Amino acid sequence: MLIAVGVPIVYGHLLYNCAAVVQNGHVLGVIPKTHLGNYGEFYEKRTYAAALETTEMMEICGEKVPFGNRLVFTCREMPLFAVGVEICEDLWAAVPPSTLLADCGASILLNLSASDEAVAKPAFRRMLVQSQATRTCSAYVFCSAGEGESTTDVVFSGHDMICENGVFLAEAEPFTTGYCVSEVDIEFLSRERRRFARKLFSNDQVVRIPFSMKVEPTKLTRTLWKTPFIPDDAAVCATRFEQVLAIQSNGLKQRIKHTNAKKLLVGISGGVDSTLALIISKRALALLGRPETDILAVTMPCFGTSSRTKGNAEKLCEALGVPLKQINIGESVTRHLNDLDHPLDLHDAAYENAQARERTQVLMDLANMHNGLVIGTGDLSELALGFATYNGDHMSNYGVNADVPKTLIRAILRYLAGKSDPALRDVLIDIVDTPVSPELLPAKDGVISQVTEDLIGPYELHDFFLYHLLRRGAGKEKILRLAKYAFNGDYDEETIARWYALFIRRFFSQQFKRSCMPDGPRIGNVALSPRGDWRMPSDAHPEAFN
Repeated sequence: MLIAVGVPIVYGHLLYNCAAVVQNGHVLGVIPKTHLGNYGEFYEKRTYAAALETTEMMEICGEKVPFGNRLVFTCREMPLFAVGVEICEDLWAAVPPSTLLADCGASILLNLSASDEAVAKPAFRRMLVQSQATRTCSAYVFCSAGEGESTTDVVFSGHDMICENGVFLAEAEPFTTGYCVSEVDIEFLSRERRRFARKLFSNDQVVRIPFSMKVEPTKLTRTLWKTPFIPDDAAVCATRFEQVLAIQSNGLKQRIKHTNAKKLLVGISGGVDSTLALIISKRALALLGRPETDILAVTMPCFGTSSRTKGNAEKLCEALGVPLKQINIGESVTRHLNDLDHPLDLHDAAYENAQARERTQVLMDLANMHNGLVIGTGDLSELALGFATYNGDHMSNYGVNADVPKTLIRAILRYLAGKSDPALRDVLIDIVDTPVSPELLPAKDGVISQVTEDLIGPYELHDFFLYHLLRRGAGKEKILRLAKYAFNGDYDEETIARWYALFIRRFFSQQFKRSCMPDGPRIGNVALSPRGDWRMPSDAHPEAFN
């Protein structure tokens, strides 16, 4: 165990406010405070000297140890586990010492503090910790004095917190004596630093002190959300959802202005993706001061269309005041399959994709007729899995949902339902509750016979895999372990592993569809546009990744 403890140290006739880093009964190094508080209730300069500009060697407990504010303690067995230390007021400085320590490789920053309590100070303290953890791409561990300190003039609350790259992993309740414990993902922190191309300073900027620890699996205790694209705080959700809707709507608004489009063509299936695309289309036109009648919603029933989805498509358009055109493509697809000498009872990929491509052809031709844009409905989850027909629903003039995962779309529609009139609310709720389906196989008595999540797995799992693969750079073993922990009680280990294998196989094999995907607005830090976040060869192999 590596321990940091506050201690006053005399060096060269001067007294310093210090942190000593200790392991197995040995002091590894001593860090003096750099910035001394000398305002308000603080009078540190009466007693202490500020840290020297150089690192010296001093004798403590019979051993020579480094003494200075530029020490980085690095684990031999896990080099990414590197620790830097600063003290209280150092964090309040314009350039905290921890900034240099992080730039020199420290991934864990410790702050030993005696920060007294005052009204509104906890929020300010949290802001400082969160900001420094974010700017340094580090895990910032703040530990403040609490019960047991003198209360002659000030009170200490024992405010402890652990913040990883801006996300609070753990925080102690004020005025309690409990511990603040969490695990830190140092591989993720290292990846973030690579992503931002952070330049490391040369070794002569700091003194590196090695230490050893046994590397073994740690029990997971930190909060891990099943749906990482959706905030866990309900109060935050509304703001986040409105931000997503605003980005989508304004992205489409600009494309409408640029192309001078007279109509927006939206293929309406009665599913969640086309529903959100239709809502975004209406919002974009409203931003331009144009009516919803400038949208032409098109429903194109065929062999697999169910009465539920068809009915919801009609109710949705009526509730939104959007004109709806119905074009039954069954006869066209039948004629096309006959031209190909394709048996109508052979329900293979050609049978399914012929319907998807016919729908896209209809929309594109209508767009030409009306000087309009075909609005793409496909979402981020489908792009990741390649669950779209190449040059079918894969293609559009502008894909408004391209960076919105399926789990987030469902959550946004539930949010919109909660603030809508009864007619729109009821249809939105039923659309969200309808099983996701491409409806390309014949319906049975008007009921959906082809359920997407039965074929390719639950979208909540795939979105979890996608987030931890792209956003946090995790590999197979790590993702499976995290998924097992997050979905404990929902899916067994074998089920998670099976759907992960399918996800990885499809994620790599379907890159060719993403390589020529239409334009669409970037929403968050997980995106698959080949022109921006995700540049991958179409023939990349999953074995090279795992």
